[in-house]
Amino acid sequence: MGYDYEQVEVPDSGSKIEVVDEDADELNVPDDPIIPVIHGDGIGTDVGPAAQTVLDAAAEATGREVNWMRVYAGESGREKYDENLPQDTLNAIDEHRVAMKGPLTTPVGAGFRSLNVALRKHFDLFANVRPTYYLDGVPSPMKAPEEMDMVTFRENTEDVYAGIEWEAGTDEVEQVREFVEEEMGFDDTMHDGPIGIGIKPITEFGSKRLVRRAIDYAIENDRDKVTLVHKGNIMKFTEGQFGDWGMEVAEEEYPDEEVFAAPDSLWEEQDEVDIPEDAVMVEERLADAMLQWMQLRTDEFDVLAMPNLNGDYLSDAAGAQIGGLGIAPGANFGKARCLAEPVHGSAPKRAGQDQANPTALILSGRLMFEYLGWDDAGQLIRDAVEKTIDEGTVTYDLARQREDATKVSTTEFAETVVENIENLS
Repeated sequence: MGYDYEQVEVPDSGSKIEVVDEDADELNVPDDPIIPVIHGDGIGTDVGPAAQTVLDAAAEATGREVNWMRVYAGESGREKYDENLPQDTLNAIDEHRVAMKGPLTTPVGAGFRSLNVALRKHFDLFANVRPTYYLDGVPSPMKAPEEMDMVTFRENTEDVYAGIEWEAGTDEVEQVREFVEEEMGFDDTMHDGPIGIGIKPITEFGSKRLVRRAIDYAIENDRDKVTLVHKGNIMKFTEGQFGDWGMEVAEEEYPDEEVFAAPDSLWEEQDEVDIPEDAVMVEERLADAMLQWMQLRTDEFDVLAMPNLNGDYLSDAAGAQIGGLGIAPGANFGKARCLAEPVHGSAPKRAGQDQANPTALILSGRLMFEYLGWDDAGQLIRDAVEKTIDEGTVTYDLARQREDATKVSTTEFAETVVENIENLS
């Protein structure tokens, strides 16, 4: 597959990542891949180039080279194409399979609910994956933040991301109200006056492929447990079925010695479940209770899998425990596709000031490198970032919380990480 690009420069050097087996999520990754990158809006213009500098250094230190292909969306898309999400950008990501982006802001009246969501849905990036782990030296509100080492798998296409809702006062919402009241018999739940109505679709297909991805990750990375998190005691036929379908995957698709589906684990204490040696345990927990268990029993959880909205809340809460979203990485995965992006937003008031913390985007790039099979480069990135922060060289957001800090700019932070990469390699 090849596209003709209107306003994108394809690198003169570098090779394309090729698909070996899309269903098996298998790629042929060269040592000099072409990778599209969107710097993003707001602080994306600062953290994007900084992250590239660090990733380039880690690639070079391990005998590889990234050939960046600059593409545009959001403000840069409007400036270059008069569009928020140009076709050139979609084509570049489609052709090269793996990409990285900074934060994007969706302007009011732009025709998109969210540019981030639009990208995820366009490429069917069904798994939003957020590893949450503590870095030495990061100020945290928790007594033992180092106990957090958890990976959340958030369904990325259904639930609230389906975007099926109707505004109060419209003819459409009144049609839905009439149907719900008169045809479906829920007339005692609709109060008089304006009402907004939304539909929360959760499918067997979407639930199972997400849980399958989470279990496979746990097996491949020697994780002990996958926890399905939902509010199934109330939303029995949406979130409850997510849990049921997820447990079916655990029970029916894996041998017993590899995956153990914990019976009635939603209500039982973890230490009462007899887990076969070396098997990944799959359990269920209620979403509201999980918010406290993440704080009270942090080290008991490994991998979480959940519907979209719960995944949003819980992954952000997990990020707070290790010091905030400024250091929280993430990536979106589909069939032989990866779009790495940080968890944080665009913070426009800090844009262009060379102040923002690039750690989240750098570590999102680490997640992308691991997807490429570059685990050695990924570990080098983590070690160098942690060394930089632990030694007190930090951007303003962390410097104001540490008495021993040396406050540096975005660029200077990235340069120090690069120096540490060179020293560690």
